[in-house]
Amino acid sequence: MNHLVSINPTTLKEINSYPIHTEAELKSRLEKSEKAWHEWRRTSFKERSSLLMKAASLLRKNSEELSLLMTHEMGKAIRESRSEIEKSAWVCEYYAENGEKFLTDEKVEAEAQASYVSFQPLGTVLAVMPWNFPFWQVFRFSAPALMAGNVALLKHASNVTGCSLAIEKIFQEAGFPKGVFQSLVIPSKDVAKVIASRVVRAVSLTGSTPAGKAVASEAGRHLKKVVLELGGSDPYLILEDANLEEAARLCVTSRLINSGQSCIAAKRFIVCKEVKSEFESLVVSEMKKRTLGDPTRELTDLGPMARVDLRDELHRQVEESVLKGARLLLGGAIPNFHGAYYPPAVLTDVSKGTLAYHEELFGPVATIIQAKSDKDAIEIANDTSFGLGAAVFTRDRSRGERIARTELQAGAVFVNSFVKSDPRLPFGGIKESGYGRELSDFGIREFVNIKTVCVY
Repeated sequence: MNHLVSINPTTLKEINSYPIHTEAELKSRLEKSEKAWHEWRRTSFKERSSLLMKAASLLRKNSEELSLLMTHEMGKAIRESRSEIEKSAWVCEYYAENGEKFLTDEKVEAEAQASYVSFQPLGTVLAVMPWNFPFWQVFRFSAPALMAGNVALLKHASNVTGCSLAIEKIFQEAGFPKGVFQSLVIPSKDVAKVIASRVVRAVSLTGSTPAGKAVASEAGRHLKKVVLELGGSDPYLILEDANLEEAARLCVTSRLINSGQSCIAAKRFIVCKEVKSEFESLVVSEMKKRTLGDPTRELTDLGPMARVDLRDELHRQVEESVLKGARLLLGGAIPNFHGAYYPPAVLTDVSKGTLAYHEELFGPVATIIQAKSDKDAIEIANDTSFGLGAAVFTRDRSRGERIARTELQAGAVFVNSFVKSDPRLPFGGIKESGYGRELSDFGIREFVNIKTVCVY
């Protein structure tokens, strides 16, 4: 293989083919990154901020072109693509406006005449990014990393190489110096040697848990810092006093964002037995309202999944869950038309030992699990190897907040809403959903040297 190929999941036709970097080209990019860092780290926050603001402006200016590229490469509905470009611009502005404040020296009273903590950039950070949010995931990483004075190398998912190169172009046109942000057109098997390079000081990965384990293992061999945002099987607790219509609407919205291909999508609906039947009907009704079709059309809610193999794997999980006793209320069949489509599906009566109970279903399939009580619902929610997001629906806000704050094992828990990322709030997981945080002040401090300085 000497090319990376992008396939449109709607038409299943090739969009483009990108030559893989030769050994010499990869070596050159690494050397440029090292050289760029020694200059970039000495720039002022004001200069970095100005360039990030220009990047935000270019994202908005080219929104339609970039949105169509995203939709063509991975099948995202065009309205969602536009929202992703806007959110990417927002995170650039957020760090442009707040980065200096987050990294201001912190004075500490000690025996020295002056004691303080300084936050200094590490150097080149390698980002290994997934296809499901091709722009947002990259800007979520790169905006704080660049604002902190680091430089970035991007190894994007092979099926969104066009997006990867478009992002590099955005940074170039914004005026970032050569080498500060570069895309690497390489296969996944070459990531290990990039991590091993003396140039790379740290790694950020968003992706599957197996990919995270592989990258963390490789980085560990070379004692390099890693931040991992991995898979999730987010539980949404529907308590007996919940506003069921509102809960069903929000749960289905979350489950179907990006055709269900989101780490923080609602995946397991854990419903108190008193309201299970009514909630099931409401969820099926909400699912039926969503339009499946051509993702470039304005009224389409769900496009195809990103690849045919991903669709087929999801279908296998559904079929095996049914064989183990789960019951289909909606969907569960591959349509007989072209493209990597999978219609919304609802599985109920899901129990322990079923694939849908234990595995992440990365597509438009809702899983309903009955709970006998609050205590039982919490135990089911936590009975997973994942710990990314969770939600609780109840009319008693103090009850919901108590469960959210002290009982659910996840990096983010929302009460009466679905989990979402926000530049102002830290984002990340626990257990096999990864470690480290992105966004907010926590995110920008992940890839800095927290340096103690004492002057006597």
